[in-house]
Amino acid sequence: MADRNTEAVLAVNQAMYDAIETGDIDLMNSLWAARSEAICIHPGAEPIRGGSQVSRSWAMLMANVGYIQFFLTDVTVSFLPHAERPQVAYLTCTENMLSGEGVDSVESFTGGKAVASNVFVLEDEHWKLAAHHSSPVAVQEEQ
Repeated sequence: MADRNTEAVLAVNQAMYDAIETGDIDLMNSLWAARSEAICIHPGAEPIRGGSQVSRSWAMLMANVGYIQFFLTDVTVSFLPHAERPQVAYLTCTENMLSGEGVDSVESFTGGKAVASNVFVLEDEHWKLAAHHSSPVAVQEEQ
């Protein structure tokens, strides 16, 4: 059974993907640490630094994405050692995505795959995101 730190990190991570799926910018903002060092790297994009810039990037992404659903696999959580209690956690996962512009028919859906690294810091006894990096996985078609 996972310990409470692992469970808390997994819950915040899932909440981030829930926020993307529902377009909930308030939820997304509540998950990020109040640090100027926050960094987010969306697939194929340059790094975005600073809390307000990261928030703006999520707002723009959510406003321009129709339907999206994430199926996370290969999820692992690790903690940097600390004398009393871990202060930094990092999570890696595979983002299996289903998206579409409207859900009129099955043909309007498309899939994609990315790997993500998410860094969490303990802030006021709550795990918060400090960094998110998602990178697409190239899919090779068989001959």
